[in-house]
Amino acid sequence: MAKKPKWRRHTLEFKRQVVERMKTCQNIHELARELKIERKLLYTWKYQFEGRPEPKHANLGVTAEDRKEKQHREEIAKLKAALADKTLENDFFRSALLKVEERRQRSTETGASASTTSSGRGRKSKAR
Repeated sequence: MAKKPKWRRHTLEFKRQVVERMKTCQNIHELARELKIERKLLYTWKYQFEGRPEPKHANLGVTAEDRKEKQHREEIAKLKAALADKTLENDFFRSALLKVEERRQRSTETGASASTTSSGRGRKSKAR
């Protein structure tokens, strides 16, 4: 049974150096074999430094500060949307409450009866 290769973490500087070597290298396959790294990974790093990473990979061309700023902008957008939703909800309930209060005032001023009619069974129920 063949041994599985162990996972290795590579520093950002190492990745940068490999990408620079790729630019001058005649045979990328040989470079990958020399470094004991899959060729696809070399291209993944290259694309990341160029600012066009694959969807599941990080964009190494973007600094940590830029990523943090983007994260803050996204969070602000979410909070603004949540605030807008709550404002609409608040306005809806405020107008509903005003309508209920107006109905109550009208019914007490005119001396109107209850808003619902009494059932037909009411007092004339046979069960006593």
